[in-house]
Amino acid sequence: MNNLTVLQSRKKSVTRLNRNSKLFKTILNAIKDKKAENIISLDLRKIPEAVADFFVICEASNAPQLKAIADNVEAEAKKHCNEFAFKHEGRKAQQWILIDYINIVVHVMLPEPRRFYQLEEMWSDAPMMQHD
Repeated sequence: MNNLTVLQSRKKSVTRLNRNSKLFKTILNAIKDKKAENIISLDLRKIPEAVADFFVICEASNAPQLKAIADNVEAEAKKHCNEFAFKHEGRKAQQWILIDYINIVVHVMLPEPRRFYQLEEMWSDAPMMQHD
């Protein structure tokens, strides 16, 4: 089964999240704890083709910080919410680490890939909130 088919066939959990949800707050706190920059969230709940309720996007200044942020997000979500990532990608390349919690997808990126991929522009019809 190719990746697109998997994304289209998976079901979001029944509980709809909001910015006050425990998992959302835990992820943001974990990101801030490791001094990430340019932290934003995109609310995708009103976009029918979106694969998640929220994207959380942040920037690390170097590869060790990128890994530290991603590791902290997973550790804190497990510790405080008993949530485990459905999938994570990019740990070997260390340019862009994606952590998928089904309803929330976390993107931890270095500055160059973030400028190149411009996720905020790709999902520009989603309401955006700054979290710095």
